[in-house]
Amino acid sequence: MMTPRTGQFAALELFADLLEAPSPSGREEGVAHIVRAKLTELGYAHETDGAGNVVVRLPGREQSAKPCCFAAHMDEIGLVITGVQSDGSLSVSRSGGLFPWKIGECPVQIVGDGQPIIGILSMGSGHTPEAGTPIAKWDQLRILTGLSYEQVRAAGVREGSSAVPIRDVRGPVVFGDSSDPMVAAWTFDDRMGIVALLRMLDEIKRRQIVPHTSTIVAFTVHEEGGGHGAKVLAHREGPEVFVAVDGCPTLPGSQLTLDGRPAIWSMDQVGHYDQRLIGAFRKAAERIGVDLQVAVYEATASDAGLVYASGGAPRVACLGHVRDNSHGYEVARVSVFDRLMDTLVSFVDGWDGE
Repeated sequence: MMTPRTGQFAALELFADLLEAPSPSGREEGVAHIVRAKLTELGYAHETDGAGNVVVRLPGREQSAKPCCFAAHMDEIGLVITGVQSDGSLSVSRSGGLFPWKIGECPVQIVGDGQPIIGILSMGSGHTPEAGTPIAKWDQLRILTGLSYEQVRAAGVREGSSAVPIRDVRGPVVFGDSSDPMVAAWTFDDRMGIVALLRMLDEIKRRQIVPHTSTIVAFTVHEEGGGHGAKVLAHREGPEVFVAVDGCPTLPGSQLTLDGRPAIWSMDQVGHYDQRLIGAFRKAAERIGVDLQVAVYEATASDAGLVYASGGAPRVACLGHVRDNSHGYEVARVSVFDRLMDTLVSFVDGWDGE
């Protein structure tokens, strides 16, 4: 469901297309299908590897150098079905970094082995002494399906099936000052990274940019469960540089602001990122008049950090839009998405491999 104003913004139009397909970890095929169609439309050859990653290869001016890889993950946080109860309801836990208080009671689409079915995530009655408990736990939640146990099983729903909020509640919703609006949606993570890379590829082709080194642009699987797709890609391709394009959540005490400037990670729970790359991206942003913010995290990780920790690449970076309400109904400044894309293009166009 798009607001009338969404169509004014190219990034949000593409984002809305990607929202049409549920994409919990392990079930990214719907988003992958849309990505492949967009790549074909843009005139790019692409391949899909055994893990499910969608990969584009760009030749570089310096053919002997190891490649630079850009990646955005196709999966999203969601629910995993842990059991089918005798009354047809489903017990659940989280897939990725989801918490019950973030998702609340809402309609969900259950992705099993057959056609998806709709259910309602339920936290039970508010008319009980326990209703005032400040934080719900996963074992207190269930999905009401309205179907019998036999009907649920016949629909292909089983332990290990997934669920995400239905399309109608996802957004995006554009709001605020019309001269510099905000946008909210049920997680930009990481469809907006996908949008940034698709738009980057469009601009590279339009401007006939040839990067310094051969470049891989990848749309990866299963980041939320440990960076599986990115690790497979990095260990196979052996890039010198691995760049994750993802979001930059604001945290209490953080200096990040929703002012339209993207940000780059300097540290996460794995360790410090490559400071030379941070400098190179900040210079690329400066060339287009953007002051790239810098983020430090202690309790989160990206595909870049996970690849680095696994020995998949010697140099890594992560940058993206700044967002509030991370892993919930996320909020960002609309202008950040154009500035992120422009920063990426400036880096590809101007980076000399150092």
